[in-house]
Amino acid sequence: MGDVPDARRGRLIVYLGSAPGVGKTYAALGEAHRRLARGTDVVVAYVETHGREQTEAQAEGLEVVPRRHLEHRGASFTEMDVDAVLARGPAVVLVDELAHTNVPGSRHEKRADDVALLLDAGIDVITTVNIQHLESLNDEVERITGVRQRETVPDRVVREADQIQLIDMPPDALRRRMAHGNIYRPDKIDASLTSYFRVGNLTALRELALLWLADRVDDQLDDYRRAHRIQEPWPAKERIVVAVTGGPESETLIRRGARLAQRAAGAELLAVHVIATDGLHAADERRLERAQQLVASVGGTFHSVVGEDVSAAVVDFASGANATMIIVGVSRHGRLRRLFTGTTGDRIASLAGAVDVHLVTHDQVGGRLLSRPSLSPLSPGRQVAGWLGAVVLPLVLAAALHAVDDTDDLALATLALLASTVVVALVGGLLPALAGAVIGFLALNYFFTPPTGTFTVSEPRNVLALVVFVAVAAAVATVVDRASRRAAEALRARTEAATMSALSRSVLSGEDTAEAVVARLREVFGQDAVSLLRRAGSGWVVLASSGAPCAATPDEGDTRVRVDDDSVLALCGEPLRAEDQRVLEAFAVQAGLVLEHRRLRERERAEATSTALLRAVSHDLRTPLATMRAAVDGLLAPGVSGADRTELVAAVDASAGQLESLIDDLLDLSRLQSGLVHPVLTARSLDEVLPLAVAGHPGVDLEVEEPAPLVSTDAGLLGRVVANLVGNAVRHAGGAPVRVLAHERPDSVEVMVVDRGVGVPPEDRDRMFEPFQRLGDGTPGGLGLGLAVARGLTEALGGTLTPEETPGGGLTMVLSLPRAS
Repeated sequence: MGDVPDARRGRLIVYLGSAPGVGKTYAALGEAHRRLARGTDVVVAYVETHGREQTEAQAEGLEVVPRRHLEHRGASFTEMDVDAVLARGPAVVLVDELAHTNVPGSRHEKRADDVALLLDAGIDVITTVNIQHLESLNDEVERITGVRQRETVPDRVVREADQIQLIDMPPDALRRRMAHGNIYRPDKIDASLTSYFRVGNLTALRELALLWLADRVDDQLDDYRRAHRIQEPWPAKERIVVAVTGGPESETLIRRGARLAQRAAGAELLAVHVIATDGLHAADERRLERAQQLVASVGGTFHSVVGEDVSAAVVDFASGANATMIIVGVSRHGRLRRLFTGTTGDRIASLAGAVDVHLVTHDQVGGRLLSRPSLSPLSPGRQVAGWLGAVVLPLVLAAALHAVDDTDDLALATLALLASTVVVALVGGLLPALAGAVIGFLALNYFFTPPTGTFTVSEPRNVLALVVFVAVAAAVATVVDRASRRAAEALRARTEAATMSALSRSVLSGEDTAEAVVARLREVFGQDAVSLLRRAGSGWVVLASSGAPCAATPDEGDTRVRVDDDSVLALCGEPLRAEDQRVLEAFAVQAGLVLEHRRLRERERAEATSTALLRAVSHDLRTPLATMRAAVDGLLAPGVSGADRTELVAAVDASAGQLESLIDDLLDLSRLQSGLVHPVLTARSLDEVLPLAVAGHPGVDLEVEEPAPLVSTDAGLLGRVVANLVGNAVRHAGGAPVRVLAHERPDSVEVMVVDRGVGVPPEDRDRMFEPFQRLGDGTPGGLGLGLAVARGLTEALGGTLTPEETPGGGLTMVLSLPRAS
């Protein structure tokens, strides 16, 4: 490789064609000639002229690096010689057809990788590619043209180019070039004009190229604005930002934004939802989810940002996105609140600057003088206590002070009644506190303001004192109530966060079970019982439950939440509040993940067993088939004696039996793992199974405890497992006797097949369960189909099969089975 003259990375110049035949290679060759005329060292590493005279003429006068010749499947091919180009070390190299896939045996699989190597060497590269070869547009191109492009290049490669030159041509002009024979040979012209090169196809490809390149130019504009710290938007492209609150008007705003975006070709729709920094005022998650789905359905994107000031956050997002318009709904608040606090739309309009602000009216616009107060988060008992305190406490304090204090001090009474208002606000909330302030005002007027005993006030300063008392009491009650609500919301948010965190950890760990989910759900919400139900035909089955009695159908639950189309969580107990819905749905999502994980695990186990079995059977089928074929050929040969004929028939019979056994294994296990056949688990004595399994294997000692243990199993499948284990042990024991033992354990029964053969090293014991795994040395110690089938059947029976070293040498296979209850 030649020395790299400059440590810099080379520049990539891409000539992007909107369709085949528009002249991108011709234009790239023209650029090479212009650089050569300026004294630049330019070579051609690869150019494909397709036999076009104009392109071949354009390539004349340029140095061409010889191509590399490769042989593949008996044919000769030529590819770009990357090593030769690197050794030549030019300043600029021309490489045609960037999306090309190299012939096997080349340095890289894709020509784009060759180009990347040249760029790393500091060589500038001029290359070409058509729009239909970009990876992200492959599906769209196939829908338009009906042709699937087999050679593609990642969009990232072209987007990161230093310069992109679009080579475009009107569809009619391109079709004329085709008709004149400037693109394809005459025998292909008619077929091309009536298929790929139809006007509609060429127009659509042209639009794809223009839109893709416009996005790339837009990225460059964003980079330029960031590099030069330009904050104000440059309206180079129509971008509409919709401010989504999560309220009922959100869908109306999104649809209005989508209609406005459709009026401008290439416009983008972006929906933004601002999450408050304190995290206390959470939007309705279900409405936000519906808004996200609606945005996606109209071709927009949904974004969530965090901000203390909603208006400023929306404007900052719009400025960062270089938006041209912000759509915001008219305030839902009442007229009085809008009068004193203003509206989000007004504040956005004052901050937006050059960005247009579009106010949209909707059915939820507030028209009342006072907005409806939100429901109290306090319990009914506290609300009743608050109202009683509002009426009784001021009167009791006023009477006590009036009876004890002969001076009737107005200041002391004012402080005492103000304290009672605070106490009522803490206990019962805002409305009882305001009522208590009014009653305190009347008590102060009647008992402590001269002339006492009447509601008449003689001195103006006392009137002012009473008014100030009411104002201060109302303000203090409002602050205390709001602080109480915020504290309750913060506590609830902290509890929700802790619950969500626990759920997230269980999801990431993958160790959660359906039983754990329903138990945690019952604990968090204090329910009597929780059931996870799945639809089974016309009824329901309980997958997991916690507490008793549990609901057997969704209708029996007091609260129900959908997990998926066939699964439901049913809760029995106190009905949950609306605020609990978000956490409840999180539990439903977790339950769905658990069920999906269970299904995937079962499917993975079934596929693994089926794959292993197919590999094993396909390997083992050859031996009996070869034996049968040789025996049949012998029987058909002339002059076969009677003894030879008998021996050949016996060989055919033995091979047929072996072949039948393999096919039975294949069919039974395939049905079993696909869910079509299930083991029939019954209580069976090992005396019924083991003798039949070891029959036909000489030199096997069977030792079973008396009385023989009972196991929960399928006798036929267990017999196959033991027969396979014994057969493997006999083949690899080297003539030594094989022992089959059975022992009872507290929760299981172990069947051990013990041999005194060469054994298997500990590091290879997991690998030996792979079908026909010879452990890399080809010795007789390798194990094959028997162990692969045995492990698959054992897992289907709910047992385990593990290898252990036999003391003194050899291998012991331990088959653990569940005891019969």
